[in-house]
Amino acid sequence: MSNRKQPAARRAPRFDPYILLVILFSLFAIGPLLQPGYQWDAHDARHSVYFLFEFDQGIQDGIPYPRWQPDFAFGYGYPFFNIYGPLATYVAEAFYLLGAGYVGAVKIVFALSVVASGLAMYGFVKQVLGRRAALVASVAYMVIPYRLVDIYVRAALAESVAYVFVPLILWGVWATLYRPRLANVLGLALAYAALMFTSPLVTLLLTLILVFYIATLALARVNDRQPFRKLSRESLLPLVGHLGYVLLPTAIGLILGVCLSAVFALPAMTESRFVRVDQWYGGRYAWGSDFVEFFQLFSPQWGFGTSVPGPDDDVSFQLGVVAVVLSLFALIPLLSKKARAALWRPAVRLLLFFAGLTAVIVFLMLGVSAPVWQALSLAQLAQFPWRLLTFTVVSMAFLCGAAAKGARPAKGLLDLSTLILVALLILGSLPYVKAELSEQEVSLANLMRFQQSSDEMTGSTAWVKEIPTWSSMADYYIAGEPVTSKVNYSFLYAQPGENHARTLELGVYHELVEYLAQDGPVMISFDTFYYPGWHAYLLDPETNEVIEELPIAKRGDLGLMTVRVPQGLGRVLLQFEDTPVRKLGTFVTFASLALLIMMALAGIALKLGKPRGRREEAT
Repeated sequence: MSNRKQPAARRAPRFDPYILLVILFSLFAIGPLLQPGYQWDAHDARHSVYFLFEFDQGIQDGIPYPRWQPDFAFGYGYPFFNIYGPLATYVAEAFYLLGAGYVGAVKIVFALSVVASGLAMYGFVKQVLGRRAALVASVAYMVIPYRLVDIYVRAALAESVAYVFVPLILWGVWATLYRPRLANVLGLALAYAALMFTSPLVTLLLTLILVFYIATLALARVNDRQPFRKLSRESLLPLVGHLGYVLLPTAIGLILGVCLSAVFALPAMTESRFVRVDQWYGGRYAWGSDFVEFFQLFSPQWGFGTSVPGPDDDVSFQLGVVAVVLSLFALIPLLSKKARAALWRPAVRLLLFFAGLTAVIVFLMLGVSAPVWQALSLAQLAQFPWRLLTFTVVSMAFLCGAAAKGARPAKGLLDLSTLILVALLILGSLPYVKAELSEQEVSLANLMRFQQSSDEMTGSTAWVKEIPTWSSMADYYIAGEPVTSKVNYSFLYAQPGENHARTLELGVYHELVEYLAQDGPVMISFDTFYYPGWHAYLLDPETNEVIEELPIAKRGDLGLMTVRVPQGLGRVLLQFEDTPVRKLGTFVTFASLALLIMMALAGIALKLGKPRGRREEAT
């Protein structure tokens, strides 16, 4: 019998029980979402529901990516999802189709965003600081006050879902720099694409942070190989080459992520100039008057109102007293000689980075930072400086986990010190886990009333000179009657001669009209805003074959689409189609997806092809 030691068989990955704890603790944050009713009076609560309402119309009409929403702006239509990330709404649509209803689907997505973001933060911090620290970080990430503001006060669905992908991207960057494997590169690409597909604004702000995050970690890793203090002229060129080698996997992941999101990102970047942006950045949305007062960062005041200039906001901008204290405790070990000697260890690098990030963000939210904002005009897209609190939730959650890392855990699943930290975080935020719930019917009539009363969801295209405040279509919706045609009959009948028209088909993306112009050519005007992608075709009335494409004119202060049709009986088709930019974006996304799948399959094949060693059989 051979006495050679047998190689151990590969073990299946063990289930991590801490995952169940993260899910269990998430119940404290999502409790109000499990109750009947919905936070209808929250800032963007109606937006989230009616975004889904309009998105579903396109899906039901057979459009896989509905870029045009026909009932916004009182029925004149708006290309909302051509410039706004649709991923959160896609997820909500899935639950709606499963029977959850519009409100139920949105509430499910809010709840899942909390659970999934906690798990994402747990996975990230676990790789760096271990399980117990990751548990504390995940709980902090779910219950830090501004996280609750986003759900129950602002009701910002896309931003809530974005919390899921931010730690995944930070994790992916860290993994591609320190463990440059194919799976990590592909994971980073998927996470970055998902965030872009969810919230371009959060993506833009995070990308600015990533520049410094990547530089910090990459330079630190290069320093491990070639200490900068020993740098010479001869070692400079190899050092630069090594830096490029270190950055390559991360760069590939991010570039692939951009390409994966091109179906949305490319049109959003190039065609957003065809909408009126003064509605986003003017009036109460104008930048410069909503800086946070220093005391508000620590004030326990809680409200469900909006942000106003000055210190009298009826919404909380607090950092969270427990999170602040734990973040400060996380920095105490750095005061020791032993910690300073280990300054370049990956965990400590991240600790210092997130501590510095928190300090910078706090500075940028205060009025003293106004000159910096004015110099960085691109950053003014954030509208309100307090929106940067999104990233203090991320950085302080990591620091809370680092504070738990400093404790000496006892044996067992959940030691007392970790349990105390988790309890303190939950108890510190529990008074803010509340929502003003009510019931309301989801209908086109209520959508019209909301648009009129709040001046919201009335986005207009660049050809609209005067933003509408009502429409004849809104009258139909209020009366509970369907709009079966968007032909402007008043304009049609005001023209000389006897003219008739009737709509044969009206969908989200098209309207087919049969007309009769007895005395000569006539102009047919549609109560629909013009936007690139709309085309008009003259059809044969018997075969519906296209005879020619008709030029579209923009009529009046509303820029309504108008076409000139020839005398006689005929048909005209108004149809929304993909522009060359949208087609290019779609091609790039699907080509990138195919490349990602091939890379994944190649990686799996290589892994399966590696010899595992032979077991010695007893003889």
